[in-house]
Amino acid sequence: MVDWTEKYRPSTLSAVRGNDKARDALAEWARTWDDHREAVVAHGSPGVGKTSAAHALASDMGWETVELNASDQRTADVIERFAGRAAKNATLAGSAGGDGGRQLVILDEADNIHGNYDRGGASAITELVKEADQPIVLIANDYYDMGRGLRNACREIEFRDVSARSIVPVLRDICRREDVEFEADALDRIAEVNDGDLRSAVNDLQAAADGDRRLTVDDVVTSDRDRGLGVFPFLDAVLKEESAEEAIQSAYRVDETPDDLTKWVAENVPKVYEGAELARAYDSLANADRWLGRVRASQEYGYWRYATDALAGGVAAARDGSKGGWTRFARPQFWPSSDSTADGVVRKVAEAGGFSMATARREVLPFLAAMTHHCKPRGLTVAMAAYYDFDAEEVSFVTGSGETTNKVESIVADATDLRASAMEDHSGAFGGGRPAAPDGEDGLTESTESDGTDADADPTDDSEEADGDAAESADDGQSGLSDFM
Repeated sequence: MVDWTEKYRPSTLSAVRGNDKARDALAEWARTWDDHREAVVAHGSPGVGKTSAAHALASDMGWETVELNASDQRTADVIERFAGRAAKNATLAGSAGGDGGRQLVILDEADNIHGNYDRGGASAITELVKEADQPIVLIANDYYDMGRGLRNACREIEFRDVSARSIVPVLRDICRREDVEFEADALDRIAEVNDGDLRSAVNDLQAAADGDRRLTVDDVVTSDRDRGLGVFPFLDAVLKEESAEEAIQSAYRVDETPDDLTKWVAENVPKVYEGAELARAYDSLANADRWLGRVRASQEYGYWRYATDALAGGVAAARDGSKGGWTRFARPQFWPSSDSTADGVVRKVAEAGGFSMATARREVLPFLAAMTHHCKPRGLTVAMAAYYDFDAEEVSFVTGSGETTNKVESIVADATDLRASAMEDHSGAFGGGRPAAPDGEDGLTESTESDGTDADADPTDDSEEADGDAAESADDGQSGLSDFM
């Protein structure tokens, strides 16, 4: 069976639905490419038509295409061999009627390339887009999961979620071309369930119409799919559109911690609210921050639900009616450090754990920050700094302590000694086992007094068991955060 999403992929930009502004910006970028010679990043939620628009653009311009999936082919040499060869070739022979045989390089999943973890992929892509003699479109779901250097080297075009109102005409046209009779309510239901995701709507239409030439409401699965929500649609929902109850439900669909969502809302609420609305919203955000403080102090993550109620429901309730128009939301400064420091910390965590930058940022880093808040307990913070090889700026970033304080500097010094000792003990195989804690400290298992200060430790306690654990970890060749627990 032919996939309808491929069969009815737009062959021209004029057929791309639901993102007129992005479509026009992409066309303008292509028409003026000889003047600026920049690469472009088309970013937005899955299924909104980013890749389809790139292929339609190539068709309109008479350009051939070279497509590469960054998550499958990550190494620098592969990127250079495939994408680089096409991008740097300014004299490609090719399509008749094309613009000098030009090729459009389409690099999908560009937000899944991350520095050293992908063996030079990110730096290779950054150099490529700066030096290319052919137009390049990078496709990304999350613009801020791309490295800062790569973002700065490209022009940005955001594709917004496709509204249900824009999805219905596409479904209607497909039904007519496939000779499928339909009830209007059936198409409306598919569009509502898939609001924002045109590709999923077409897939659901094909599944519902399979083997039947008449589509009714009863043929449509009525249960909503469990779909995630991007940060920018979430901000629109909370600050402009949804009720308090709806905003809370939207918050649970966003792949961000309540701590990060609070910062997103606090950064952008002044762009939409003012006066009494803004004052009420900040009261709710202050309440959310108090609950987050309890999480950090008690390690009881059940309090997150109350923070979510405040940051989403409270802020939505502070609004006097719905808001219209489009707002350019900004990314918050999550911690009082530069983006380069944030990227460096996340990269080190991702490399050590063997997972993606997104997982490191959203699932691991918040827990590291909570466990070592203001460098307490100290032994835990030293072990963390040693394991990830953090410098003073990076320790400050994670713990929230000032990087120039004696406390942070002494932690980095002890962590350096700990790494050196472990490397000597294990002949360079530090990554394979848990390093010994310095002078009587038991690393992440160190006990603390009720006031948060370090308890007296017996340097002989469990030493044989600790040595055995380290040897066992070194033998199995595994490394990760669990080595410190």
